[in-house]
Amino acid sequence: MNTKDLQSRLDQLKQEINYHNYRYHVLDSPVISDYEYDRLLVELREIESQYPEWRTPDSPSQRAGASPLDRFTKIRHPKPILSLANAFNEGDVRAWFERISKLDTRVKYTNFVVEPKIDGLTVVLHYEKGVFVQGATRGDGVIGEDITANLKTVRALPLRIPADSQGPEPPAELVVRGEAFITLKDFENLNKRQEEAGESTYQNPRNTAAGSLRQLDPALTAKRPLTILIYAIVSEDYRLPVTDAERLNYLKILGFPVPEAIFCHSLEETINAYNQFLNKRDELPYEADGAVIKINDLLLAEQLGVVGKDPRGAIAYKFPAREVTTTLNYIGVNVGRTGVLTPYAILEPVEVGGVVVRQATLHNFDYIRDKDIRIGDRVALKRAGDVIPYVIGPIKELRTGKETIFTPPDICPTCGQTIEHFNGEVAWYCVNTSCPAQIIRNLEHFTSRSAMEITGLGIKIVEQLVENQLVTDVADIYGLTKSDLLKLEGFAHKKADNLLAAIKGSKNQSLSRLINAIGIRGVGEVMAGELARNFEDLDNLANASKDDLQKLEGVGPNLALAIVDWFGRETNRNLLEKLHKAGVWPVEKPAQGKSGMQLRFTDETFVITGTIAGFNRDELKEIIQQNGGKVTDSVSNNTNYLLVGEQAGSKLDKAKKLGVKIIEINEFNKLLGK
Repeated sequence: MNTKDLQSRLDQLKQEINYHNYRYHVLDSPVISDYEYDRLLVELREIESQYPEWRTPDSPSQRAGASPLDRFTKIRHPKPILSLANAFNEGDVRAWFERISKLDTRVKYTNFVVEPKIDGLTVVLHYEKGVFVQGATRGDGVIGEDITANLKTVRALPLRIPADSQGPEPPAELVVRGEAFITLKDFENLNKRQEEAGESTYQNPRNTAAGSLRQLDPALTAKRPLTILIYAIVSEDYRLPVTDAERLNYLKILGFPVPEAIFCHSLEETINAYNQFLNKRDELPYEADGAVIKINDLLLAEQLGVVGKDPRGAIAYKFPAREVTTTLNYIGVNVGRTGVLTPYAILEPVEVGGVVVRQATLHNFDYIRDKDIRIGDRVALKRAGDVIPYVIGPIKELRTGKETIFTPPDICPTCGQTIEHFNGEVAWYCVNTSCPAQIIRNLEHFTSRSAMEITGLGIKIVEQLVENQLVTDVADIYGLTKSDLLKLEGFAHKKADNLLAAIKGSKNQSLSRLINAIGIRGVGEVMAGELARNFEDLDNLANASKDDLQKLEGVGPNLALAIVDWFGRETNRNLLEKLHKAGVWPVEKPAQGKSGMQLRFTDETFVITGTIAGFNRDELKEIIQQNGGKVTDSVSNNTNYLLVGEQAGSKLDKAKKLGVKIIEINEFNKLLGK
């Protein structure tokens, strides 16, 4: 392909990918598969890698490609980004209407637009010739902070407008205003991931969204599930629609995500529209703290002027507060499926948002300590939508002196085993593999593809085995009989025979897979391979000291302590004994043979990317590890080889940049001597 054709293909790819981003993130109606989308993105990056000078600000490859900043640059907005006055009841709204009607009698005959007041971070976006060039926070309304690189990571934000090539030609310069936020569902999932990783959970979606967009490193912003809605045009251009309803429709046609809005002919209809949003408050996908009532005629709204920093032509009608106070009677502790201990508040029952609340989350033990929350305190409580209520903090002025300081437990409240906590970490753990609160998760991990790979033993069957008390730990899998399985719903003779064969076959899995499967905190596939190569069987690993372990690359004091602690637990030693008796006791071949000859990949690090015909990634990892090598997930200066297949992604670009040797499967086989 000549240069001209390649340039044309690049433009076509950018247009297609931006359009598919719009279909997926704005319309929630994709027209191609994720695989097809990824192939387009890979092709785009390959062309831009070959011709870096062709890379433009609107390229989809620039979603998270900026370098970290030292600080944010200040930006002056083209016109003031005003706030809104608040109304807290219907009387306040009617008083506002009467005031502005006296200023201009046309108000009595005008119509309105009502939309939810999203609780997020206000942003101002600049487009030149249809390309997103700059984004800023609201700041003080006059000057904001430049967060362009961070906003590019928000998938719902179009980097070029119109998103659909059939859309209208946008103005040469267009400035719009919107709200960046995290949906309630995404926020809940984000906190689950934080909790499972032993990290501190976030307090609420609004603060998390604001903090995410004000990260100096855009790569951190890209990891947060941010989205955006655009609801106003800041630019002054006589060619733009002159009503708010028409502008919302115009923004939608350009490809911007816009909020739900209700057109109202009178003040009475605006009150009804507010009540509609209030009634479905819990159904909204985001936190909303009210409804915004706006005069539809933008010229009239402009002529009404401003009071302080509040335009007279709009008002925020706030929803009833969801914050209340009550007494914290006791602090309980739950054990999650990953072994993380999570405290929760047992409260004097109180109604908040139409629901009687008796319990609320306290996030983690550090949160209790930092907020100085005590048993017996009068506490402030918040509930938003379907999100679990949480304790904001104590009202210290109401303390009587009878309150007691909470001390985290020393033992697991479910199984009674001593819990584990490392300095510098937020989470406290129960590492007992037989803990009833964790057994389903432990079994699911043990049988997974990256561990013992027992085909046919998925989560639903695991749950059946636990519910029917057929297994109490992972070793019990190897004692299952055909008659046990035939008692379970959905099992016939053939299915039972297949599962028992898969269980029997898993006894031949490697030592590294077994180490990964037993679930030592902090030990994943890569570290399991390192431990297997150096200790050769579980007896040797169980007898290793912290000093022995810290001699290995990647093992620090906390991980060494976690490994020693795991093998020091009586319940875990009993588990190992049951596995040994069941014949699940693989031995790793030593890294050096009797002749002292090293294996082919000793001390060499591989990264695998793309699809390699004839192999799955786990098989390749095992081959490399059996030959003394290591496999990691990311390319770095320590990587010796990048093994590539079809549809290789960004790892290929990074390997080229770092000068890492890139090989395909044929060359890999030659290195193996095949």
